[in-house]
Formats: sequence, C-alpha cells, structure tokens
Amino acid sequence: MGDTAVGKTSLVNRFVDNSFKENYAATMGVNIMTKLLELKDLQMTVRLILWDIAGQETYRQTQGHYYQGCNGALLIYDITRYSSFDNIKAKWLRDYNKFVKNNRNYILIGNKADLKEGSGIEKGKAEQLAKDIKAIDLIETSAKNGLNVNLAFTKLVEFIINSRD
Repeated sequence: MGDTAVGKTSLVNRFVDNSFKENYAATMGVNIMTKLLELKDLQMTVRLILWDIAGQETYRQTQGHYYQGCNGALLIYDITRYSSFDNIKAKWLRDYNKFVKNNRNYILIGNKADLKEGSGIEKGKAEQLAKDIKAIDLIETSAKNGLNVNLAFTKLVEFIINSRD
C-alpha cells in the first residue's frame, strides 16, 4: 500500500520474478500475483497471494473490497518524496485499519534506497513513524537493485505465521 509511483509494483515484481523495469504504467485497480515462498527457519513453504493495489485517488472508493481477508501489508513510501511519507499515517494506515479488522500486521517500507544519497527522509524520522504506528519493522528497500526486497516480504510472512495461535 502507498501513494502512486512509490514502487509498489516494482517491489512485487522484484520479489515474484526478480525483474525490474525502469518505466511502469500505473496500476489500474489491482494486480494479483502468487508466489511460493520457502521459509527455511520455519521449515515450510507457503503460497502467497499478493495484491498490488493502485495508489491513485481514483480507485480509493473501491479499494475497501481488496482488503478483505488481508493478513498483512507493506506500507510503502518513496524515500525521496515527503508527501508519500506523510500519507502513510494520514491515508494508507487509516484505510488499512478501517478495512482490516483483524491481522493488523504491517511493515513500514522506505523504497528507492538506491536514490538516497544526500537527500530523502531521515532514517530517524522513519524509525519514529514505525514506532508510532506500531509497525513490525522499518525496512529500506530498492526494487531497482533488490536491496532488502526478499527480507521485507519474508519478515512479514514469518511474523504472520509466528503470531498465529
């Protein structure tokens, strides 16, 4: 979840098929993908169904339907775009909490870490937001070079599994 152009589709594509495209067309509504993920520490393989939800305002009224049955989310902002960071709490977390009544599992993701040099959201500020919103963790990723992408998805899935009764 996150604003348009924060790299949601790029992160999912990097995770699912280890690919990256410089230019993506905006997601229209939702893209659904699946992936088998081997969790060595838990000695199991899980089948993930990933919902890449459009970030455009146009689709906000229909997005509530996409959250049904959700077990976890990546709340994604672009580390070079302050508005996308501010919208995590003001918009995306509010929507998540509105539509997901159980399973409030999410990781705060600062994407585009490859562009961070000299500018961007300060890590301390992001750490404070992660603490304030009670995120499982804060992870900086780069869909472009693959930095921490598998870690983000795997950590979320492992947390969800470990928190079940």
